[in-house]
Amino acid sequence: MSSGHAPSSMPTNASLEGGDDAVLPFAVEALDLRGRAVRLGPSIDTILRRHGYPDAVARLIGEAAALTVLLGASLKLEGRFQLQTKTDGPVNMLVVDFEAPDRVRATARFDAGPVAALGPKARAADLMGRGHLAMTIDQGPTQSRYQGVVTLEGQGLEEAAHQYFRQSEQIPTLVRLAVAEQMEAGESRWRAGGLLVQFLPTSPDRMRQADLPPGDAPEGHDILTGAPAEDDAWTEARSLVGTVEDHELVDPAVSSERLLYRLFHERGVRVFDAQRVIERCRCSQERVIGMIRSFSAEERRDMVADDGTIAITCEFCSRRYVLDPAEVERDIAAAPGA
Repeated sequence: MSSGHAPSSMPTNASLEGGDDAVLPFAVEALDLRGRAVRLGPSIDTILRRHGYPDAVARLIGEAAALTVLLGASLKLEGRFQLQTKTDGPVNMLVVDFEAPDRVRATARFDAGPVAALGPKARAADLMGRGHLAMTIDQGPTQSRYQGVVTLEGQGLEEAAHQYFRQSEQIPTLVRLAVAEQMEAGESRWRAGGLLVQFLPTSPDRMRQADLPPGDAPEGHDILTGAPAEDDAWTEARSLVGTVEDHELVDPAVSSERLLYRLFHERGVRVFDAQRVIERCRCSQERVIGMIRSFSAEERRDMVADDGTIAITCEFCSRRYVLDPAEVERDIAAAPGA
């Protein structure tokens, strides 16, 4: 993934401090690497505390939010990236939306009993179980909608992301995710972080050929195993990223700039303008009425409560909409194409 933002020089020491709720694009030209680092502070804390999720569910949502922002930040001026799971585990649905250029929201559905039985440090794989994960890119009415689906068979979100890139984009990619609850100013706060690194070779010396002709196999694949030959630069990059510890992705004292400098300063790393991230829901009364419009007249009558209103609560932000059924019907009748 690349950025169109202007580059800024990396510091000659590890003193540069970055902020929370930001995505930082970077490049390591010597290794043909592009990537992003994300830090989520108040935004993810607001999302998680609004619903009072159990700790295990909160950690899963935090990982999913960090991953979604890392991937969604590749969108330019407009568009929407959505991560959604549907599984048979205790957390049977997880949805994270990123709306370009900076808005994120998230929600989850779960069975409290099985979640409690797994404990507060349950693995993401055990919480999700088996099913599928869909990543959807929607860049508006003038662009084709794209969706990639990954089968979940007991793996966590990091491995699911790796599988997504192997089968959908075939770009060597490494993802690291971390979530923690930390004490800040005497209060407990949730934090999440992530790092995405991709190998995108452009220089001729890295477009190497196999020593022996592979016969009918595609060029660059091992003739015995069929696996692509791994470039030395990507091997080095994977080794460096493998040294990243969870706390480095979430610790307020270790900014994204500091982490990138530690990893890649010997190779020369450039960072670009950081992109802010805010917690913001897309819901509105107009969208709610649009959703109600998709139901039949009989189903809409069944929505009317004993007090004569239709009440809808947003699963993302918990905002409650109380509507007059007569006004809803008038809005639906007045809508184009009604």
